[in-house]
Amino acid sequence: MSLTQKEEKILKSIVVPSENNPHAPEFPPGNPKFPATATYKIEVPGFSDVWLKDESINPTGTHKDRMAWEIIVTYKQFLLAKKQGIIPRLPELSILSSGSAALAIQSQLRKYGLPNLRVLIDANTKPKITNYLKKIGCMIFKRNLGKKLLNWEDILRLTENSDGFDITSNEAYDPTIRFYDWMSYEIINSNAEFVFIPFGTGQLYENIMNIVKRELTYKFKDPRFKGRKNDLRKCSFLGATTFDPKSKADKLYAPFLPFANYSKQWIKYYIYTNTAGKMSSVYSVKEKYLDKAIRVAEDNGINCEPSGIAGLALMLQMKNSLPKNKKMLIVNTGKTKFPDQKWEKS
Repeated sequence: MSLTQKEEKILKSIVVPSENNPHAPEFPPGNPKFPATATYKIEVPGFSDVWLKDESINPTGTHKDRMAWEIIVTYKQFLLAKKQGIIPRLPELSILSSGSAALAIQSQLRKYGLPNLRVLIDANTKPKITNYLKKIGCMIFKRNLGKKLLNWEDILRLTENSDGFDITSNEAYDPTIRFYDWMSYEIINSNAEFVFIPFGTGQLYENIMNIVKRELTYKFKDPRFKGRKNDLRKCSFLGATTFDPKSKADKLYAPFLPFANYSKQWIKYYIYTNTAGKMSSVYSVKEKYLDKAIRVAEDNGINCEPSGIAGLALMLQMKNSLPKNKKMLIVNTGKTKFPDQKWEKS
């Protein structure tokens, strides 16, 4: 089955310069560069060498824009499959989202004229978020979430998408290697001794750790890796999450993490095989340290939201157990931009 004229045009418009050539990066689309976002030094009381990886400059304000671009690349593969007669039509995608990922993905789908995203969202989500997602074309399916562990089949059923794909999980599409591979290299190239990462779905943390394992155990060296292997082995990767349902870091809280591969055994294996620093783990952040992190971020002019700056909160929380003169890298996953909100109800 051949492509329609519109689909041919879409196919030609999706340009992927390379999969891993740092001199021909793929993100952000239209103006690709590597690194795609800046890393710069910030002032944090009590520490002398703290750096910030700032994802807030991305199109919709967060690191989820990187994920969104990979979805577009996947649609290029779908288009080629349709052109070759392998599939009869382009599939629609479903996702369980609190808003940031859905905004980023749908913004790209709309830009390229691809099928709209089906979004499963909690019934208690703020109306301004669901209203805007609807405005840009998302098909919204509200449900009372948190009472049951959902698998990919549940998500497809609840979004009425039996012939499509769920992109929340890694059952069909592996987000733990591909969604944030370029970002992971940007992070590990910093040669920091401690890296603090917000941990919500766990995809970013898992992606970073999988890239670390690849560089330290595979014979093949990715050309994007510019760091030092000995430093990478010593680096501790600390995930920041919350178990407080009323936390300001609302994008990090979930009564369960349905698709995270993280476990204490998994990270223990990394430590025991000299693939990660001994303090690598996922930690729960207390609210008072989120408040402190927000104040420090404001003093440094950082554009963030509580969930995005949770890594800084964790560093402040662990201040007494951390060396004060070692290089620290805080990953700021950003702050979601919902443009043109004049029409929205608060």
